[in-house]
Amino acid sequence: MRSDHPLAALPSRLSVPVIGAPMFLVSGPELVIAQCTAGVVGAFPALNARPAGALDDWLRTINQALTAWDAAHPETPAAPFAVNLIVNRTNARLEEDLETCVRWKVPLVITSLGARPEIFEAIQAYGGHVLHDVVSDRFARKAIEKGADGLIAVAAGAGGHAGDQSPFALVQEIRAWFDGPLALSGAIANGRSVLAAQALGADFGYCGSLFIAAQESRASEAYRKMVIDAGAEDIVNSALFSGIRANYLKASVRAAGLDPDALPAPTATGFLPGEARPWRDIHGCGQGVGPIVRSRPVAEIVNILAKEMGAAKNDLLR
Repeated sequence: MRSDHPLAALPSRLSVPVIGAPMFLVSGPELVIAQCTAGVVGAFPALNARPAGALDDWLRTINQALTAWDAAHPETPAAPFAVNLIVNRTNARLEEDLETCVRWKVPLVITSLGARPEIFEAIQAYGGHVLHDVVSDRFARKAIEKGADGLIAVAAGAGGHAGDQSPFALVQEIRAWFDGPLALSGAIANGRSVLAAQALGADFGYCGSLFIAAQESRASEAYRKMVIDAGAEDIVNSALFSGIRANYLKASVRAAGLDPDALPAPTATGFLPGEARPWRDIHGCGQGVGPIVRSRPVAEIVNILAKEMGAAKNDLLR
């Protein structure tokens, strides 16, 4: 990103240039605190805090923990955290959650499913910054025109709702005109892929699936085991379950009584057998799941990323 952007100093505050993607039902204060104190941006969806009033408690817990960390570790202050807001007008909590974020002056806000200038302006008014999810160059241009500070390019292979474009195509089109903060999402789960994202032109790797099996995540033990046991071929992309194309673990689809390799045609509203629910029972996960071979503390995951990234840089210099 250009050197005069307000977020230009952010990469230097991180142990590795990574943003932990907010994951529905998985990311909680424990994961965010662990990510930030390990030196990567931690994030969670506001909708994970239930009921809506719990968001205030979550932000208090995170702020207190990070303030205490900074006091005890002045030489390695915590990375900033982010809250993900679904800005689609069907989100009945949006106004209340936005007010809570403004009250706590959340440093980074990630917006999804709609670019709305009034949301961007409310965050920027207190000095916060907004990164907006996009799956194409067209949506990227709209987000920046409406006032977003930066972009998260969601390419093919990302966990949950994913784009269908190659990261090479998506990043090169955005970087042809945009020189602000850019994160890349899509199968980034080791240090080499973080470095590759930077080589493409992104400033940050955007990693979600990598942290599902982390000891601090809120994923169930069954979900963790599916992630640990899976490879890229164990991911299925379908619009069947929510009406929007997304990447899921095949094992969770089988557990719900369906054949992931012979799914029925999707409908406009989505379909699930019996009592199964998307995200709760049909688990999202990206194609970068292969390197996840055991449950580890976040600090260990980030340390491994740093070592892998350093080794990849050394290989390039040989």
